Amino acid sequence: MGKSLLIEGLSDAAGFLGGALLGWWLASLLGFEVATEGYSASRMVGVALLILGGSLGLRQARRWRRVHAERQLEKRKQAP
Repeated sequence: MGKSLLIEGLSDAAGFLGGALLGWWLASLLGFEVATEGYSASRMVGVALLILGGSLGLRQARRWRRVHAERQLEKRKQAP
């Protein structure tokens, strides 16, 4: 149980962080400032893209974990 919780936590963290970084990169590429002071529209759109990227990355990490678990279950069923 401990190992599966560690894998779950690490994959969630990696997915969220990777997605957030991609969201930050996309916001910067599109000209939106994420790390500026104040509450400008440009910053709000940038932060929204960062959050969207993080949530999509987390979702992808959980999907990867589910698919990986299903494959492991299939392997166990096919083993003699």
